[in-house]
Amino acid sequence: MNGRSVNRVTVSNYLNDDFSARIADDVRRGLSRTPKAIPSKYFYDSRGSRLFDRICELPEYYPTRTEIGILRDRARSIMSFFEKRPGLLVEIGSGSDVKIRQLLERIDPAWLRHIRYVPMDISADCVIGGARRLLADFQGLSVEGIIADFTCHLEQIPPGRKMIVFLGGTFGNFTPAEGNDLLMRLAATMGAEDRLLIGLDMVKDRPIIEAAYNDRAGVTAAFNLNILNHINQRLDANFDMNLFEHHAFFNPNEERIEMHLRARDTFTVQIAGLAMASFFRRNETIRTEISQKFSRQSAHARFRKAGLEAVAWHTDAQDWFSLVELAKKRFAHVGSAAHAAWTQKTSVYPEKREAPA
Repeated sequence: MNGRSVNRVTVSNYLNDDFSARIADDVRRGLSRTPKAIPSKYFYDSRGSRLFDRICELPEYYPTRTEIGILRDRARSIMSFFEKRPGLLVEIGSGSDVKIRQLLERIDPAWLRHIRYVPMDISADCVIGGARRLLADFQGLSVEGIIADFTCHLEQIPPGRKMIVFLGGTFGNFTPAEGNDLLMRLAATMGAEDRLLIGLDMVKDRPIIEAAYNDRAGVTAAFNLNILNHINQRLDANFDMNLFEHHAFFNPNEERIEMHLRARDTFTVQIAGLAMASFFRRNETIRTEISQKFSRQSAHARFRKAGLEAVAWHTDAQDWFSLVELAKKRFAHVGSAAHAAWTQKTSVYPEKREAPA
């Protein structure tokens, strides 16, 4: 681990020692199974992160603009956690600083001195660049950046009173078993007063969902294919991106989007860094991402399994996306005035309004 401190910012890197070994293990295991799969976290090299930022601006991609609308409208309620007492604002899978700004821009500036922002992301560019921009724009804020894989390094979250934010629907990228395990590990880091704010993409009409992953400009296709370029760079492989095509569809039985790369022909890929070859038949696919869509019932069931419960539920007028504030279940039985105040919060917009533009 390497760390450095400059004024109000500290950045620590936990990827140097084991990241190469983990990507090697994940790719070897994923390409040896049937059907083939590569974890979606490997989308995010520098180019992948830039492409995803472009995806978020696409007209078809409703999740980001809808979530930002909720954050904008509910920021003061969510951030009241920091009104009177200091704490950590921990963002796992932080990526771009666009969303966290919605929370920081709409609170009393005096609250900033109570907040230490802790972004955790696999991309050093996102962590360091975001920290610099936020420190320039929010006087009083301090930042403790963590370059890490949150699926492996949750123990690096600093101790103390905290709100963990897990935005963007990233939770839906995990299988039910993986997601349950992640929620339980997050719950294990939380005290009775802590909160977890989690983003959920909700079930809706199939054409709306599928269009979000098959944009007309082809940006999502480029983002999907870039995972092969990342593997080429990391593992000295010779994937030819021209031999694959983007394929994304809604699986109604699982209520999830599946994103694949489909082979256009029959060929073999050499992966020198793994001393292995991977054979592809025409139309064989590599699954690169799942994106689970939730109902309230399915979400509550997942929370209960992890020992968590919703204390506030924020959504848009169409119920397309939700931000849910979670607490450890045992807190619900304390019967304190603090808990009563939390549960009395408006959890859904009380008035009808237009969906975010």
